[in-house]
Amino acid sequence: MNKVERLISIIMILLKKEVVSTTAFAELFDVSKRTILRDMETLSLANIPIYAAHGVNGGYGIMEAYKVDKRLLSNSDLEHILTALGGLEQILVSEEVERTIKKVEAMVGALPLKRSVQLSFYDWEGRSEMLDTIKACQAAIWKSTLVSFAYIDKHGAGTNRRVEPYALHFSERSWYLRGFCLHRQEYRTFKLSRIEQLSMEETTFQVRADWSEAKRDTGDQPPLIAVKALISPSIKDQFIERFGRTCIAPYNSEYWSAAFSIPHNTTGFKFLAGFGTNLRITEPRIYVEEFRSYLAEMMANYTKSLG
Repeated sequence: MNKVERLISIIMILLKKEVVSTTAFAELFDVSKRTILRDMETLSLANIPIYAAHGVNGGYGIMEAYKVDKRLLSNSDLEHILTALGGLEQILVSEEVERTIKKVEAMVGALPLKRSVQLSFYDWEGRSEMLDTIKACQAAIWKSTLVSFAYIDKHGAGTNRRVEPYALHFSERSWYLRGFCLHRQEYRTFKLSRIEQLSMEETTFQVRADWSEAKRDTGDQPPLIAVKALISPSIKDQFIERFGRTCIAPYNSEYWSAAFSIPHNTTGFKFLAGFGTNLRITEPRIYVEEFRSYLAEMMANYTKSLG
C-alpha cells in the first residue's frame, strides 16, 4: 500500500471510529509509528481536522463536525463497494480483490450486507493462466519500470517490444496493456494473450506529460456501420442487453426487426455469426454481401480436403 492509499484508509477509519491509537495504525499498515505521525501531519496540512487524544486510550480522531458535514462514504456506499468487488473477483486478480475486501471490512467493522447484487463470470482456463502476466504488469505500472516482451499480432507476425506500462484494461472478454512503446515511439494497446516472455526490467521511467491526454483516447477503435436485421424472439433479450431496448421493434409473428451499429470488420462478422439462423441481415446491401462472403469463407473450411 502506497502513501496515498494509506492516507485515504486512515481517513475512512477515523470517519467510522472515535479514536485510533498510533500503535493500531502502525500494526494495521505494517509501518513504523513515526510514519503514522508523519501521515497525521500530512492530513492536518491538507485541512483534514485531525486531533490528538492523550491518555491511556489516546490516539487520533477526526472532529465530529467533519464526520457529520463531510462524510466521504456511508455504510450504504461501502456495501456497494464490497458487493462490486466480491462479484468482480473472477475477472480481477483474486488475491488483490480479496485483500482489498478485507481492508475495507476491517475499516468499518461488520456490516449487515444484503448482497442484493451478485455478479458471475465464466471462469475460463486461459484467464487463470494469464494471472502471472497480469501481476507482472501491475507491479511494473506501480514501480514505473519498463517491461519487455515478444508480441504476436493478429496476423501472426512477431516483434520484440520495450514498453512504458501505464494501465491495464479489461474489455468484455480480454485483458489489454496500455503503454508507450519505445519501438514504435507512440502509445499502443497490447492484448495480453498475444504477449509472450514478458519480463520486468530494472530501468525506471518518468510518466510522460501527455499521458493524461493520451489515456482519454480509446485508440484503435474500428469504424461502425449502421445495420438492420430480422431476429428471432429467442435472441431478442441479447440485443436489448447489447444495444438497448429501442433498437428492436415488432416485425411479424416470426421476427423482430433490429437496428444497431456494429464494428465494420471481422469482429462484427464474428459477433453476428454467433447467432446462427436466428438472425438475417437485411441492410445495407453492401454489408449483406460482405457478411455473405465471410460466411462462405467459413463454410469453405469445411468443404476443403484436409489431406
